[in-house]
Amino acid sequence: MQLSRAYNNAMREYYRNGANHRAGADVSFADIVQLFGFYSVRIGRWVTKAEQQRAANLFFDALCDLQQLLQVPAEVLSLRGTLALHYGIGGRPGASAHYQPTGRVLALAKNAGGGSLAHEWFHAFDHYVCTKMFADEPPAMRFASRHWLTSDALIEHPLNHCLALAFKRLFLSADGKQPGTFMRHCMNYDKRLNTQYFAMPEEVAARCFEAILQRQSLKNHFLVAGTIQTDTAQAGLYPPIDLQNSVAECWFDYFNRLGKALNQ
Repeated sequence: MQLSRAYNNAMREYYRNGANHRAGADVSFADIVQLFGFYSVRIGRWVTKAEQQRAANLFFDALCDLQQLLQVPAEVLSLRGTLALHYGIGGRPGASAHYQPTGRVLALAKNAGGGSLAHEWFHAFDHYVCTKMFADEPPAMRFASRHWLTSDALIEHPLNHCLALAFKRLFLSADGKQPGTFMRHCMNYDKRLNTQYFAMPEEVAARCFEAILQRQSLKNHFLVAGTIQTDTAQAGLYPPIDLQNSVAECWFDYFNRLGKALNQ
């Protein structure tokens, strides 16, 4: 979940420097479904036709940019057809975007969802991969990042070992026996606010993922923004760069291996 941003960005401009995936043409959400394989797309009743068209173009460019960053086939972004997209539907108080495990839905608010797509996509991936990573039948709503902290039932596979190493580096100290410095910071921040959010493993992992992507040379502010200058960033709630680099090594290795395996 991404906390709501303070401005209306339904019609704002988003910086990007990636390739011209659409060759200057408009696309539709039907085109997005056809290319990436999402099982459903729903648009809110208060989204105008102009807003819907603009959103389709933004989603298309952002998903193509994410595909390029991860170097994976298009089907990976829909998690092999198991993921749905919602835009401008419902929403949660104080949230600009969310991932809903029930139904496997990635939802962005019309007025404040831009910049949150990478964060929510990682939640969807984290949820999807849990049953692929562990042999002990994790609960249906469980994220792999959280389950890793309590389960020893890792399915033996090089891809799973990539993810496990990333979680170890992100969550634990060098000796693997206690929370790492960054996790302790998030836990203390939650304690000061009397909340249980910033130290949730799935939130820590999603913030790390989006921070890594925002530091890449390919920029798309509809895909990811806000990991550098926001209040959340100033509070030190994104991993420091050395930790990001350590985790990124594992995650890019994972997606590189996955992409090569699926393209064979």
